Amino acid sequence: MFQRLKQKWNVNGTQLFLILCVFAITGTTTAWLTRQVTHWLQLDASSFWYWAIKIFILLIGYQVLILLISIPFGQFNFFWKYEKKILKRMKLIPSTNNPHVDNINMHSSQTGNRQSAIASQQAETAQNALAAATQPLTKNDKQQTVNVAIFASGTGTNAQKLIDHFRHHQQIKIALIVCNKPGAGVLTIAQKENIPSLIIEKEKFFRGNAYVDELKQHNINFIVLGGFLWKVPVLLIQAFPQRIINIHPALLPNYGGKGMYGRFVHEAVITAKEKESGISIHYVDELYDHGQLIFQARCVIEADETADSLAQKIHSLEHEHYPLIVEKVIRELQNRR
Repeated sequence: MFQRLKQKWNVNGTQLFLILCVFAITGTTTAWLTRQVTHWLQLDASSFWYWAIKIFILLIGYQVLILLISIPFGQFNFFWKYEKKILKRMKLIPSTNNPHVDNINMHSSQTGNRQSAIASQQAETAQNALAAATQPLTKNDKQQTVNVAIFASGTGTNAQKLIDHFRHHQQIKIALIVCNKPGAGVLTIAQKENIPSLIIEKEKFFRGNAYVDELKQHNINFIVLGGFLWKVPVLLIQAFPQRIINIHPALLPNYGGKGMYGRFVHEAVITAKEKESGISIHYVDELYDHGQLIFQARCVIEADETADSLAQKIHSLEHEHYPLIVEKVIRELQNRR
């Protein structure tokens, strides 16, 4: 049973335990609260108001309590998605897509047609991003270079693509590589490309100044996460509002959250027998993989797909789209100034 729940919710064993704890505590608390309120109002089971209040607490109070109780367990993101699904089914919130998402909703009964439709849509979106990114610089644009810091934890393949893309850019410069793992491949890339690097420690990142002072010393204006596995602390988000973006190797809001990265994501997608996967580029907020979506691109999952073959498809999408979308977002940010 527990294995089925892990697959259904796309969570690991620890997160499943925490989720079940939240459900158990919420159920117990709701039952206790119902007894206390009906007793305080001196209502008995034969009264209409007894049942009205009881139903209200079970329907509304339970939903509020489960969100509150999920916070100390670190599972707010999971339960907020859970609650949104309930609200959509009750028609209390619209189920329309976010207008800011360049999402692909092309489906076909034939795999070949679906692949063609997806490729066509993605090519069009990429062309639009490229057109926006390569518009002539205005006078104001030329006055200030946007210094970008790339946060990465691994080999740095996305970092390399970003460096290559902005190597001769007139306005945008990759000015710093930030890494939480000494010896990671991305640090070798930084050394080869003569880009300053900063190795960060967990204590200072989460309980200190989140390296905001060091980023300011490098005149960083924008942060791009490229395979960075630590959750971004609130202090850093507040220092760079709407100026931190991330790429996730799945179609959010599905297959996101703590522990969902790299191969874990691809295995979960295949286990769930999804027909498609893809990438999601989004702004970073206080929750894992939760910020406002900017862009999504999709790929078809074949019948004999493996985690490794899916990873290759996802990497191709990342390398194709991420630099263009980063450039587009920075240009839009500059135009709003």
